[in-house]
Amino acid sequence: MTAPGASPPLAGPSVARFARYAGLVGAVLLTVAGYLGGALPDAPLGATPVSIWQAPHGPATLTCWLVGTALLVGGWWSLRAGAPSGRWAYVTAVLWVLPLLVAPPLGSRDVYSYACQGWTYAHGVDPYAVPVAAAGCPWVETVAPIWRDTPAPYGPVFVLLAALAVTLGGGLTGTVVLLRVLAVAGLLLAAYCLPALARAAGVPTRRAAWLALAAPVVGVHLVAGAHNDAVMLGLLLCALLLVIRRPGRPGALLAAGALFGLAVTVKATAVVVTPFAALAAVHGRHTVRALLRDGGALAGGMLAALLVTSVLSGLGFGWVGGLTRSGDSEQWTSPPTAVGLLVDYAGALVGRDPQAVPVVRAVALLLLAIVVVVLWLRAWRASDDPTLDRARVTLHGAGLALAATVVLSPVFYPWYATWPLALLALTATRTTWFVLPAGVATFLVLPDGTNLARFTKAPGAVAMTALLLFLLLRVGQNGLKRPPRR
Repeated sequence: MTAPGASPPLAGPSVARFARYAGLVGAVLLTVAGYLGGALPDAPLGATPVSIWQAPHGPATLTCWLVGTALLVGGWWSLRAGAPSGRWAYVTAVLWVLPLLVAPPLGSRDVYSYACQGWTYAHGVDPYAVPVAAAGCPWVETVAPIWRDTPAPYGPVFVLLAALAVTLGGGLTGTVVLLRVLAVAGLLLAAYCLPALARAAGVPTRRAAWLALAAPVVGVHLVAGAHNDAVMLGLLLCALLLVIRRPGRPGALLAAGALFGLAVTVKATAVVVTPFAALAAVHGRHTVRALLRDGGALAGGMLAALLVTSVLSGLGFGWVGGLTRSGDSEQWTSPPTAVGLLVDYAGALVGRDPQAVPVVRAVALLLLAIVVVVLWLRAWRASDDPTLDRARVTLHGAGLALAATVVLSPVFYPWYATWPLALLALTATRTTWFVLPAGVATFLVLPDGTNLARFTKAPGAVAMTALLLFLLLRVGQNGLKRPPRR
């Protein structure tokens, strides 16, 4: 009998075969849904589930989306203990991705924001100072209204890549295709690094590859949606692999640090992994001196990459200011925002306006900093324990730090679930606690990018707050667990 939260036994050949082809059918149905009612350039903005249903292809769109998503998630979930083999996992992940490669953008219109930000820079305008609407991007009507008047929140490396896609793509379609190619390149880099990281962590590749690469959020949002999180994850896993393979070697650590810097200048989230990478960089015991020496080499490479890309692009560090606008959207899928919304709703009942959302968000960010420090200190102590595997300890700590970032961030979108997924797939002994939310997240947005959380604010805030309180009680009862043993 399987313990609650633990990985179930491996599925048999018939279950694996059914999962493979059910997921493939699901991917095809999602592609069909994309052509019927995906995030196409001329699709109407501000749609609701009712207006989508009433559209000419509405019932077919929603049926294909719901059945396709259910088949993909169900197939992935049924093999969460691991695919029959690593090769089988890779082949199946590719089969699932192939239809989505030719689908229109799905689940989000962010790729059009990328295109306009790249167009802005390619035409000599600073996207951190001038929003895409003011810059005169010819494709601004395809961008979600909330992001038309905000600065770019991404680092200079991704802005440069987006500008390159605009220059080579020529028009909007070509640009979107090249942005998807960049996302796939990031995934290929991650897929290349996964087997070696799995061996270092003592985890079967068949499980790590299945959880990290075949996840529906990866195919739908990183491939079909062309989100830049794929590029960040590829650089991040490559940097971690180099650190784990070459600890204590200054040249390798400088190169790994540069990769971390590139990841951060694609998406700033990557920065929470670097303190744990510094632990993995130490060869031998973790003394303060060794940490300063080897961690310093890693930090030096990262800072050099940040400075060089910021200076050579001519953009400086204006992108840091753009990060503050990413919280303009208020949705209950972010636990801090849900708590703030619930307080505001309760205040409205008694004629008050607490404006609690920004306050709770600020408290959550402070809590996030504390959690990351605590996780890092635990990883430091555990990494010198001879009964624990150092690589697995540091990767697990980094995965938990990314999970905490997802939970405590001011906003949450489904593709954020991919951040901790790869690292936890490499280390976690119990998988349900992060596999289940990643599967559920796939259902949160419709093919055209309509976010269902927008239409369920009050009940969603209540449900998320109740879930948060339940989980806090469970954690308080069980206490913090030690990092997994090999």
